[in-house]
Amino acid sequence: MPMALTALRHDGEVAMVYDRFRQQWELPGGLIEPGESPRQAAARELWEESGQAPVTPLRFAGHAGFLLGPTQRAEYGALFVGRALKRLPFEANDEIEAMSWWDLTAPLPGHVSGIDAYLARLAQPTTAD
Repeated sequence: MPMALTALRHDGEVAMVYDRFRQQWELPGGLIEPGESPRQAAARELWEESGQAPVTPLRFAGHAGFLLGPTQRAEYGALFVGRALKRLPFEANDEIEAMSWWDLTAPLPGHVSGIDAYLARLAQPTTAD
């Protein structure tokens, strides 16, 4: 399992980032670095890509499998969910062009990764959240 993703919620919306290389909206996430746990990678990638931080530790929601790239290589990642107390400022970087809070119904400008949209919907809060 080489990667970790985060569905971070605030006021019924989820944080999405626009990857300038893939030209699509995605959940914040990326590769797990050596010596890092999937949860640590999810929190680091969330911060690096969106500038957002959860109010409580990220909660493991499950594993996601998908086909990646032109070769359709099978990959797996860990999905974590969290809640933001407030929306922090975003600064674009070499990888991430924009960040948006998505209500899961209104269209985002441009392409949205299908798997990430699906995972964002699955990670909606339950009555226990």
